[in-house]
Amino acid sequence: MSTPSPAASTPALTVGLLGGGTVGSGVVHLLAEHAEEIAIRVGARLEVGPVVVRDLDKPRDLAAGTLTDDPAAVVDDAAVDLVVEVMGGVEPACAYITAALERGASVVTANKELIAGHGTALRALARDKGARLEYEAAVAGSIPIIKPLRESLAGDRVRKVLGILNGTTNYILTRMTEEGMGFDEALAEAQALGYAEADPSADVDGHDAASKAAILAGLAFDAEVVASDVTVEGIRGVTATDIAHAARMGYLVKLLAIAEERDGQVGVRVHPALVPRAHPLGSVRESYNAVFVEAEAADELMFYGRGAGSLPTASAVVGDIVTAARALRSGERPANGSAVARKPIAPFAEVWGQHSILLDVADQPGVLAAIAQTFGDHGVSIKSVWQEGGGEAAQLLLITHPARQGAVAATLGSLRDLDVVRDVASVIRVEGGEV
Repeated sequence: MSTPSPAASTPALTVGLLGGGTVGSGVVHLLAEHAEEIAIRVGARLEVGPVVVRDLDKPRDLAAGTLTDDPAAVVDDAAVDLVVEVMGGVEPACAYITAALERGASVVTANKELIAGHGTALRALARDKGARLEYEAAVAGSIPIIKPLRESLAGDRVRKVLGILNGTTNYILTRMTEEGMGFDEALAEAQALGYAEADPSADVDGHDAASKAAILAGLAFDAEVVASDVTVEGIRGVTATDIAHAARMGYLVKLLAIAEERDGQVGVRVHPALVPRAHPLGSVRESYNAVFVEAEAADELMFYGRGAGSLPTASAVVGDIVTAARALRSGERPANGSAVARKPIAPFAEVWGQHSILLDVADQPGVLAAIAQTFGDHGVSIKSVWQEGGGEAAQLLLITHPARQGAVAATLGSLRDLDVVRDVASVIRVEGGEV
């Protein structure tokens, strides 16, 4: 006679899913495959209940008996203990999550766009109802970063967060760097391999990373930050010339999400940046993601892994399910974080940083002096300068010391008015320290 498993005699909690696509299927798969271990960790079996899908006739890797097209079967049914939202989009997902929290059900979501825009209100509702709102998978797939910022570093002061938060753009920039591809060629390859959508705008224009940056900034600095607070620049303008110049100076070009607090103001931005090759973020290749945290006591921390994909994302979702289930099983159901303040968002013009500036210039005496004078007039100091080519191909490549974005913008405007400057060919910010 076989011995019953340790989990067989434990009580059960029902998990209902809003969404049965790629991530939803991965969640169901992991809950079944790891059922024994999860039951021991939670002190209860987790059983998959209704799974809400839009099209009941679409073939899916899910048991047909669990499928429904009625959201109320998950959102409103008290028999569903934990609600998991993996359908995406702001609405109707926000309405469903709100309704679930209103009845006191804990919610797990992987919806970055939703949390970036409505996270503050949803967290407040969760606190009021004594429920949990967990969203580890909303930022960087399988990489644990939400809980470290919210819990592990709660006794420290975070100074800055830098992240490679979009696998599509990191893959494109990796191919441009290592294979000498142009942007269009690298994008086409990413689309052929399934790393980029047919319409890649959300990725290559930086909006996907901006939603994630808003979430991280809010957690890191106890602030209310939404996606519209983030200054965004994508990678469409990055050229093979930019990457070649960066490599010659010991840098790599990465699309970074950056959040920092300075003088009581929170600054959040997404843009291409030169990163020293020796910096930990410099080793992040292909479609991988990473988050680099600078804190006063903990110093420097690096979180690295798969930022997307069915099972990596599902792994983070299931981790949140276990967290919420443990709280429900123990009867603790603690509040989901503390209330936050609407700290001032730093105007982009007031953000400090270094810049790499490539100028097409006349090849004649006095050019460098005129350019240096222009920088000095606006209070921007030049750290280093290289001359490239000669004649009609003469260029100057400069890296500044840290300066206000507004001062740099004014400098660039004045440079364009100089007779000896044919063009400001490119401007890329520099992050991660000196080479």
